[in-house]
Amino acid sequence: MHHYESKTALKNAIQQAYEKYLSEFDVIPETLKDEVCPETDRTPAQNLAYQVGWTNLLISWEQDERKGLPVKTPSDQFKWNQLGELYQWFNQTYAHLSLTELKNHLAYNIQILYNLMDTMSDEALFSLHQRKWADDATKKAKWTVSQFIHVNTVAPLTTFRTKIRKWKKHCL
Repeated sequence: MHHYESKTALKNAIQQAYEKYLSEFDVIPETLKDEVCPETDRTPAQNLAYQVGWTNLLISWEQDERKGLPVKTPSDQFKWNQLGELYQWFNQTYAHLSLTELKNHLAYNIQILYNLMDTMSDEALFSLHQRKWADDATKKAKWTVSQFIHVNTVAPLTTFRTKIRKWKKHCL
């Protein structure tokens, strides 16, 4: 698990992963957004829907806790042992959008995340037991908010960049 030393370092990691990831979609035409490729597990639209879905959840956890609302991770409808169903829900909810709409939604979510991070103290972001949602999300492991941000932005943007590159290699 990556530990960041500052908000700037975390934001830079997100931005680098995000820019590299997004650039992969520059050559994919809208007409191929739903193209199923046997060598890969997601279409381009599904690949982006995953990023939009997780960043939406991450934002909602923090925003709901700030409003004093109870937070159930990963979501009100799904438990951690139902991630396959959650990913199907991401696809149903977001994959019908155009690649441009999905990219815009992801860009918006990244900015919201930056704004949330900017309004958090370093202690809230980098120390344990600062958010009930973060403490309640895992049974045994204890993660900081910054670790959840990493796992739901930098890590999947990096992993899914590899997936979209494979899709491009086999289907473009």
